[in-house]
Parts: sequence; structure tokens; C-alpha cells
Amino acid sequence: MGNKECMNEFSYDVLKLDYEKETARLTAFISDAVARRLRKHGAVVGISGGIDSSVTAALCVRALGPDKVVGLLMPEKDSHPDTLKLSRLVGESLGIRTVHREITPILAGLGFYDEITSCIQELIPEYADGWKWKISASDVSEERIFSFFWLVLQSPRGEIIRKRLPADRLLHIIALSNFKQRTRKMLEYHYADRFNYAVAGTSNLLESDQGFFVKLGDGAGDFKPIAHLYKMQIYQLGHYLGLPEAITQRKPTADIHPLSQGQDEFFFGLPYEQLDACLYGEKNGIPAESVARVIGLDADRVSLIYRQLARRRITNEYLSLPPLYPER
Repeated sequence: MGNKECMNEFSYDVLKLDYEKETARLTAFISDAVARRLRKHGAVVGISGGIDSSVTAALCVRALGPDKVVGLLMPEKDSHPDTLKLSRLVGESLGIRTVHREITPILAGLGFYDEITSCIQELIPEYADGWKWKISASDVSEERIFSFFWLVLQSPRGEIIRKRLPADRLLHIIALSNFKQRTRKMLEYHYADRFNYAVAGTSNLLESDQGFFVKLGDGAGDFKPIAHLYKMQIYQLGHYLGLPEAITQRKPTADIHPLSQGQDEFFFGLPYEQLDACLYGEKNGIPAESVARVIGLDADRVSLIYRQLARRRITNEYLSLPPLYPER
């Protein structure tokens, strides 16, 4: 995974995995974690059709066998049309048992859809059924060190409306959206309890490091086999593990909001290859100028991204903390 000592030059070679060695190491970890440390009989994986959950499921199959892995398919009415199809493809390619649980009725029962409509209509009164929406972050190079967030809506006629989100509305929408991830994790633990299995976390390094997950939602898990891996490395493992091309060629998507959305919209508008380079450089003390030369960005912008990565890590640290207790 590359030299972690401070260096002056960056090359993408530091992110190249020894696929066979890393797969052997992670399958040994999973086998030990599930059977010996957690004392469970298998693993439950929430499968979204993305690379992270697919690689996690594939590693679990290598470690435990396909008969000891359950894949949960948990779309809702705003999920991308390909989500269920790709999730099923992963399950079929791995030969595992899958369970399809539509979470739309649960979210409707919680009042999610009605409340999100009311919240958006306070900003855009014309919003109604048939419209699509998403949240997009500002480009750090435009807004300097601080990020701002925008509500982006698309009318049934294709018109785009973009409105900056006040902090209170942003928090309200995020809190509502978090229902989706927590509902899915609730179902994962239900099936884990039912079969005496452990829940596999699917967060990657960027998500774990930057707090790009929902606490007690997609950030939860009994073991997290890919939380140390950069996105590029997870794609490398996906190819090595023989996942379908529809998965290994798919760009990362958030699949949280009805309007199509790439994960790069939350991270400076960068493709994952450039973001991996910036994260590696920032974590390993590589000068921004060196990373900038390799990825084709301005050194000042890379410096700003370094600062934003460091800031988010501190701001979101609470997401990874266990419950706090008073001293005895």
C-alpha cells in the first residue's frame, strides 16, 4: 500500500495493490473476525450494486464460503433504476443467498416522504410529485476552505433550479435522508440476529477518514474489511476477484437522492482517482505541488483540498467515537 513515511514525490504506483497478497490477508482477517472474535456463523452484507459493497461481499465469500453469506437488497422508490438489477447481479455472480426488502413502506410509515416534500417546498414552493432533487456541495476552489451546499431540483420538463441551502434546512434534509441508511442497517442487524451472523461494514478509507457515512447507519458494522483501502484499490480488488464488468466499470454514485448524483459532488468535484491522490498526499505529508503535477490540478487548489480534508477529519471525528462515559 505504499511507503507511509513522509516523502517529497507522489506517484500512483504507491496505490497499486498486491492483489493476491491483500486478498489472502483480508480473507484471513474476515475468517478470524467472524468465527473466532465475534463467534458468528457467517456474514450479512447490504449490497447496493456499487463497488464497495460488492468487493466486501466477494471477500466474505472467499473467507466464509457462499453458503455463509447473505446479501440484502434494500432499494426504495428514489433509488437509481439500476440499483436492484446490479445488486441481484452481484448476488448471482457470487452464488450467495439474497433477500430483497423494499424499504419504501418503512420510510413512508416514518413520514419521510411527506416531511421531505414539506421541507423542500419551504424553499421551492412549486416542488411537487414528479420533480427530482439532490444536494450538491460547492467547489472548494470557488468557496475557499468552507463548503456550501445547494439544493438542485429538476422539474418534469427538465428545468433545473439551484438554491443555496441555509444551515437549518441542510441539517433537516440530511437528518431525513439519514433515515434511509439507518433503516437499511436495522434490517441488516435483523437478519444477522436471525441467522447468528455478523454484519459486514462496507465503508472505504475516504468515507471512514472523512466521516462520509451515517452514524449507526451505513457506518455501522461488526467488522470492516475495506475501511483502510483507497477507492482505486477497491476497484483493483474488484477486477481481481472477478466481479462483473457492470460493477467494476460503474462510477461511484451516492444513490441517496432522486436526482442522479456522483459521490464527487460531495468531495470538491473530483473523480475518485484525483481524490485518492489528494487524500494520500495529505495523510503522508507529500507537498501539494508534487500531487498537483501528477493529477493535473493547480497546486493552490490541491493545497486547499489538503486543508479541507484535515478540517473535515476533525469536524466529523465524533462520528467514529464510541459512546462517552464518565470516569469511575
